[in-house]
Amino acid sequence: MIAVIDYDAGNLHSAAKGLAAVGGEPVVTSDPAVIAGADAVVLPGVGAFCDCVGKIRERGLDAPIRAYIASGRPFLGICVGLQVLFDRGLEGAGAPGLGVLPGEVVRIEAPGLKIPHMGWNSLRLARPSRLFAGIPDGAYVYFVHSYHAVSADVVATCDYGQPITAAVARGNCFGVQFHPEKSSAVGLRILRNFVELAAA
Repeated sequence: MIAVIDYDAGNLHSAAKGLAAVGGEPVVTSDPAVIAGADAVVLPGVGAFCDCVGKIRERGLDAPIRAYIASGRPFLGICVGLQVLFDRGLEGAGAPGLGVLPGEVVRIEAPGLKIPHMGWNSLRLARPSRLFAGIPDGAYVYFVHSYHAVSADVVATCDYGQPITAAVARGNCFGVQFHPEKSSAVGLRILRNFVELAAA
């Protein structure tokens, strides 16, 4: 069972549909007990960093998320669900994140290009990751974001006026800035890789 965390700030059902399409058994939940008992956890997210991390804390889900990641089981953050794992987001007045991964989430600097970075862009694989097994360098995925993480744990980037963090990994904790559930066959392969990690 894969818990898809519901905190009223995510593309929950499209993420759950994507997981189900590749053989996962997703359960959309905000129950800490269900999260704690899951084989894997997905944290989706859309919107502003401060709003998303605020809703996570309001629902008392910050400690369960940190405890789950500390358990060593597979965890995947998607879009803002990746961003909130970091120490701090600088959107607006700035806000502390969950502090699971070291680093900050900063605005994309891309003079002459539209912000948000929206649409298909190609991945540059920086180092091997189980999440990207079978994914070729240069594969295209779908992005919608104005901020990205500055991190030492980058496993994939894309180019948009500057190198943009596309994915991170530290042990069992993975995060993608793009939307795999909207990224056609490449995105489904990434979700399948995550489901296989959950089943291992």
